[in-house]
Amino acid sequence: MSDSTNTVKNMDDIVALCRRRGFIWQSSEIYGGINGFWDYGPLGAQLKKNLKDAWWKDTITCPPIGPDGNPIQVVPVDTTIIMHPRVWEASGHVGGFNDPMVDCKETKSRYRLDQVEVLTVEGKGSWAFPQGDPDYISKKLKKAGGIKVDQGTVTNLEQIPVEDYATIIGPDTEKPGTLTEPRQFNLMFETYCGAIRNDDSKSYLRPETAQGIFTQFWNTVDTSRVKVPFGMAQMGKSFRNEVTPRNFTFRSREFEQMEIEFFIHPDEADTWYAYWRDLRFQWWQKVGLAGNNLTLREHDKAELAHYAKTGAGVCDVEYRFPFTAPGYGELEGVAHRSNFDLQAHANTCGKGDKMQYFDQEKNERYFPHVIEPSAGADRGTLALLCEAYTPTPDRKGAKAIMQFTPRMAPIKAGIFPLVNKDGMPEIAQKLYMQLREKHVVQLDVKQNIGKRYARMDEAGTPYCITVDGDTAGTQNVTIRDRDSLEQTTISLDKVGAFLDEKING
Repeated sequence: MSDSTNTVKNMDDIVALCRRRGFIWQSSEIYGGINGFWDYGPLGAQLKKNLKDAWWKDTITCPPIGPDGNPIQVVPVDTTIIMHPRVWEASGHVGGFNDPMVDCKETKSRYRLDQVEVLTVEGKGSWAFPQGDPDYISKKLKKAGGIKVDQGTVTNLEQIPVEDYATIIGPDTEKPGTLTEPRQFNLMFETYCGAIRNDDSKSYLRPETAQGIFTQFWNTVDTSRVKVPFGMAQMGKSFRNEVTPRNFTFRSREFEQMEIEFFIHPDEADTWYAYWRDLRFQWWQKVGLAGNNLTLREHDKAELAHYAKTGAGVCDVEYRFPFTAPGYGELEGVAHRSNFDLQAHANTCGKGDKMQYFDQEKNERYFPHVIEPSAGADRGTLALLCEAYTPTPDRKGAKAIMQFTPRMAPIKAGIFPLVNKDGMPEIAQKLYMQLREKHVVQLDVKQNIGKRYARMDEAGTPYCITVDGDTAGTQNVTIRDRDSLEQTTISLDKVGAFLDEKING
C-alpha cells in the first residue's frame, strides 16, 4: 500500500479510472445522469461487497473481545426503508433535520449556507463559490481583470450579514444580488403510502438506519438471548435530499450505512465509548487505510448533536480525500447517544417508563445508553479507491495500479495461459474452475501477457498466475505480485493454499 498523502493525487484521474474499469458510473448515464446518485459496476460492486462483508464478519459473526475480557455480542437486524411517520417525530428528524439554505432568484439553484464561501476583493466585488473550490469562479475572476484568490479574503457565507448579499455574485450567475435570505430546508425525502396522496398517507424515506434498530430493541430483547451490554447492527440504504451533492460519491442523496447500536449500562459509557472509538479506527487501518491519510478527531462541544450533549464523547474517523486535502472527510462517527432514542420512542408511543429494560442480575430498570459506531459503505469504498490509486508512469501498459489489500481486492487473482495452444488453455481453465469455488478469480486469455497484466493492475488484482509451456511437465506455475513485480514459481496443487493465506492471513 502507498503511504503518500492524497495531496498529490488527482481526483479527476481517479474518477476516470473508476469509469474506464467499471468501478463506479453515474446513475442513468444514458439519459444524462441524475445528480447525487451513483451505480457500481462489476469491480465496484465487488469492492463494496468486500468492505461490507468484512464489516459484517468483524462486528457481527466474529466480534472481538470487549474491555471486560469477554466476547461481545452483536446481533443483526434488517429493517424497512419506510417506517411509521411518528418514528421521525420521536427521533427529532421531522422538526430538526434541517439545514439553512439560500436560493438563487435567477438560476433557481439552491445552496447549503455552510457550504458556500465568498471571495471579497476590496474595490472589485464579491464572488460566491462552493466551499473549498475557488476554481469554480476562475472564469469570472479572469473577466474581472485577472483577479487572484489570494488578492482578497474568503469568508463562509453564514458569517456574512444578509444585508451584504446584494453585493455578492452567486456561484452560477454573472450579476450580484440574486441570493435570497437563508431559510430552513428539511433533508428527508417525502413519499406516500397507499392510493391517496394526503397528509395522512405521507411518510419518508429513512435518512439513517439507526431508528429501525431502536424501534426493534424491545422485540430483540424479548426474542433473543441477549442482555446488556450487547449490540444490534444492520447495513442498508438511507436517503438524504442533499441540496448540493458533490465530490463524486462522497456526498450523495442515496447511500449505504453500516451501523451498530451498542446498548450499555449508563455507568459504563466512558469505558465502552473509548473501546469502540479505538476499535473502529483500528478496523479501517486493517482493511487498507493504514497510511497517514487516516485520522481520528474528537468533536468539540459546540459540534455535538442533540442526543450527545451530555455524553461521554463523539469522534469521527476521518480520511484525507484528494478533494479535502490537506483536510479530511468523515468515514465513520462514533457517538455516545445517551438514552435519548429509546426514551423518546417509549414516550412517543405512550408507554414511557413501562418500556425500561429490566436487568435481572442487578434487579434494576433503566433505559440503556448507546454507543453508536456508524460508518458509510460508499464513503469507505471511495476511500479504498483513493488510497489504492497509485500512478505508475514507469510501468508499461497501466496508467495506474490499484493497491488494494488482498482482502478488499475485487479480483483476487488473474489466471493466464501464456499462449492459447499446447495445452496451456486447458490447464488454466482447470485451475480457474478449482479456485473460483473459494475466491473471485478471472481467466484472461486475450491479448499479450503485458496487456493482461495492465488490465489486472488497474483492477487492483494482487496476483497473476501464468501457465506456460513447461507447466504440463513440471506442474508449476508462476505467480506475479502486483506491487513488487516479483515472480514466484509454485506447484499447481499449492496455488489454492497460497491464495488462502494471502487473502485470509
